Amino acid sequence: MSKLRVGILGGTGMVGQRFISLLENHPWFEVVVIAASPRSAGKTYEEAVGDRWKMSTPMPEAVKKMIVKNVNEVEAVSSEVDFVFSAVDMTKDEIKAIEEAYAKAETPVVSNNSAHRWTPDVPMVVPELNPEHLEVIKDQKKRLGTSKGFIVVKPNCSIQSYTPALHALREFGPKVVLATTYQAISGAGKNFKDWPEMIDNVIPYIGGEEEKSEQEPLRIWGKVENGQIVKASSPLITTQCIRVPVTDGHTAAVFVSFEKKPTKDEIIKAWREFKGLPQELNLPSAPKQFIQYFEEDNRPQAKFDRDYENGMGVSFGRLREDTVFDYKFVGLSHNTVRGAAGGGVLTAELLKAQGYIEAKSK
Repeated sequence: MSKLRVGILGGTGMVGQRFISLLENHPWFEVVVIAASPRSAGKTYEEAVGDRWKMSTPMPEAVKKMIVKNVNEVEAVSSEVDFVFSAVDMTKDEIKAIEEAYAKAETPVVSNNSAHRWTPDVPMVVPELNPEHLEVIKDQKKRLGTSKGFIVVKPNCSIQSYTPALHALREFGPKVVLATTYQAISGAGKNFKDWPEMIDNVIPYIGGEEEKSEQEPLRIWGKVENGQIVKASSPLITTQCIRVPVTDGHTAAVFVSFEKKPTKDEIIKAWREFKGLPQELNLPSAPKQFIQYFEEDNRPQAKFDRDYENGMGVSFGRLREDTVFDYKFVGLSHNTVRGAAGGGVLTAELLKAQGYIEAKSK
């Protein structure tokens, strides 16, 4: 099988770098174009990134000498690729416009950005949780006037540290959820070298994050009606989002009450047995075991558990009854792998497996 040709929009930033790292030696996809801002265009990728390579693994040899293209030259980039991953750093309106421009150039867009998360006919997908939302793509194509081009987005990185746990328990009717997320600095696209103020520090505010954390799970649990996704009305979710001095890995402290209270054993069983479509299809990036549960009181820990299943699995622990809510527990997900680029790659694999992304005829 010949590999699909991939472009990375915003390839010089942290999430773009993560996409490039994850796609090295991918069995289905090959990075053939990297596009970035006009100031990076015309340079080799190695020159454009300079000393800003933030991954722990070396820059892949295959991309070092690749000449970076101008992300605004939509037709030129689209002509060389079958689809693109979008991780551009622009204003929300600029992101909306450029992603639509690529879609209208008949190039599917799998976006890491938040700009289109609430566009009614753009699916916002965690592949294990709501793959059925992809059916609105046909309605989006009608609106855009395209035959192949469309946009799919992934949700905010922080919600992956608790939403899968709640999703696996939907039969019990979660009704009220309180979650506090303790978010790594890579979620801001930074490391400690960039952001020395975060050493020995906690910042109790991340702009816009709490609204996303409260509302986006409801969109994931929404229904497709008349070619649009209508968000769910429950559970009621309230959150606080805090930046902590951790490189990677978002931790969540979660409290939840149910319509029909399960036993502790029923919860752990539901988590350990949960599988989604990516597991059934055996997609290349899919974790074999999506959710793991720790019996130890001091796990999960970001340092030791964020790379579970190559960063694509999620971890939970400290499940116990609560005096106000029914239960409380702690969750952990890798924010730049499962929560960002890795989630995007898995979404693209699902889109390919279901026939939404195909090779363009050359």
